Amino acid sequence: MRILDVTVQDVIRSLEEPAGVLESTVDKIICGRSHELVQGIAVSFSATYEALNRAAELGANLFITHEGLFYSHHEGAHEMLKSDPVYQAKQALIEARHLTVYRFHDYPHRYTPDEITLGLIEAIGYDRYAIRHLSSASIIHLPSGQTVRQITEHLKAKLQLSHVRVIGNMDMICDRIGITVGYRGGGPHLIPMYENEQLQLIIAGEGPEWETPEYIRDASALGGSKSLILTGHAASEEPGMRRAADRIRQQFPNVPVHFIPVAPIFQVV
Repeated sequence: MRILDVTVQDVIRSLEEPAGVLESTVDKIICGRSHELVQGIAVSFSATYEALNRAAELGANLFITHEGLFYSHHEGAHEMLKSDPVYQAKQALIEARHLTVYRFHDYPHRYTPDEITLGLIEAIGYDRYAIRHLSSASIIHLPSGQTVRQITEHLKAKLQLSHVRVIGNMDMICDRIGITVGYRGGGPHLIPMYENEQLQLIIAGEGPEWETPEYIRDASALGGSKSLILTGHAASEEPGMRRAADRIRQQFPNVPVHFIPVAPIFQVV
């Protein structure tokens, strides 16, 4: 297939097919049209103003983002921003650069195993230790075991992070670990997993601070052996979008595909 034969819909179909048809999803074309011919593809965790501009500079006219374009999980919320200058500037950039923006969030999470979780596991070099993939987490067994402190430093090095947040005993030895990504760090998801999967440690993106972290605090006070590492939302999911870019590159070898990383959103002071 020549580059000029590839449409936006061709790319979308290839991305959605592994998960089947989802009846309810936020994934869709947010701006642009499905029949547009693809000149180049940019893939990123977030469609920031800088990332969109960089995509256009690279000659891409299809931008694939994991998170929402206008600061909400549900795109309908952007209606309240119509008179906001930041919204207007971002919309003007998309229109001026003739970009088609496609949200790719639910479908990769429905792959088997979850594409975004698998990307993180591979990025930190734990894929060879995976023993079980759940729908929203994966279970890792480290044969020799490591302390929470050692695992923390390993994560920071592999993901090039200046910091992570840790709850629990830093010197505890862990050999059975749960890994999940994004906003899956809430209590209803993680707390039962500790007992059901006999985990000493869970690595997650983020979640409400008053749920799982408070559970770990109480477990520690009672002498329990449970810990939690929070990498941050973007840090946990960006490797999965890099993996998605590799997938697209393999399926459409004649189309330029660019992965655009986003800088850490917070300064730690």
